[in-house]
Amino acid sequence: MNDQPRTDGVASTALSLNATHQERRVDVQLEVAAGETVALLGPNGAGKSTVIGLLAGLLRPDSGRAQLGSRTLFDTGRWLPPHARGIALMAQDPLLFPHLSVLENVAFGPRSTGVPRREARARALRWLEAVDASEFAGRKQAQLSGGQAQRISIARALAAEPDLLLLDEPMAALDVTMMPAMRQLLRRVLVDRTAIIVTHDVLDALMLADRVVIMEGGLVVEVGATADVLTRPRSTFGARLADLNLCPGVATAGGVRLADGFEMQGIAHEGTRVGEHAVAAFSPKSVALHLDPPGGSPRNALPLTVRELEPRGPTVRVHGTAPSGVHLAAEVTAAVIAELDLVPGQQVHAVVKALEVSIYPN
Repeated sequence: MNDQPRTDGVASTALSLNATHQERRVDVQLEVAAGETVALLGPNGAGKSTVIGLLAGLLRPDSGRAQLGSRTLFDTGRWLPPHARGIALMAQDPLLFPHLSVLENVAFGPRSTGVPRREARARALRWLEAVDASEFAGRKQAQLSGGQAQRISIARALAAEPDLLLLDEPMAALDVTMMPAMRQLLRRVLVDRTAIIVTHDVLDALMLADRVVIMEGGLVVEVGATADVLTRPRSTFGARLADLNLCPGVATAGGVRLADGFEMQGIAHEGTRVGEHAVAAFSPKSVALHLDPPGGSPRNALPLTVRELEPRGPTVRVHGTAPSGVHLAAEVTAAVIAELDLVPGQQVHAVVKALEVSIYPN
């Protein structure tokens, strides 16, 4: 992912987390290698912010252990306060000190750890230059645009030379026109740095992360290299990110047998073994809708109950549920909707050619 030199020369540090938080129903195990950027993804309420809070010291776990290099963040009977963890948190909003100048904001982190004023200011200037914000050194927060303030926030976090950088939805407060430049900036400054970025945007994961961790319901449900997760997802949320339909089941000689006994035919990929867990994946654009199952070349025709019609410009995304409980989507034209007179609750058949279905181990 990263191809630019570090700015500060701080050695990278590995992270290990195994913790539970009962009130928020989170039970998470997470490993981040030294110098690795991990994207933490999942639907709202999955537990992503709880993980960030546990690591940053904003929340106390009910049980578990976290280790950052040789430093124990928490363990049975031990809990390191936030300021002693060597962790910097960059939240959605910049949260700059309004009474301090930009330079003083960035120098605050080093100063709070005992770095002499002159050295802290020199370090702040280096990081302002690194994020292309040197010209704002004398300004106050009220004199900055949203994108400028976010750049300052990055410089402030990194000036503290943290062993772990946490970024919680760093693009959320930005105008869409500012996002490409911010992604390029983060790509540059995250090089070889141990970091976790919480995001809902698949493009953030593609551009910034070496690896993806997906959470659902307080648990880690999928871990893998970014490209693998987005091309061969094994979780519901991963499939949604990749814009794929996902049908889990047991591999057969010709496909995957779903929970209701329906056998989904497709092309098996390397590693798929008969009798073991597998998934069938296919694009919503490859799905045709029919009132009656058609004949012809090898194809799958799953009964489907229409749940929702979602307009998408010239097409309509039809969401439905198969008897196995799997949620499926089909991308069709408005003419198809009119021809079939589709409405929520209607029974149809989702038809997809076997050649359009990829089957791989789950």
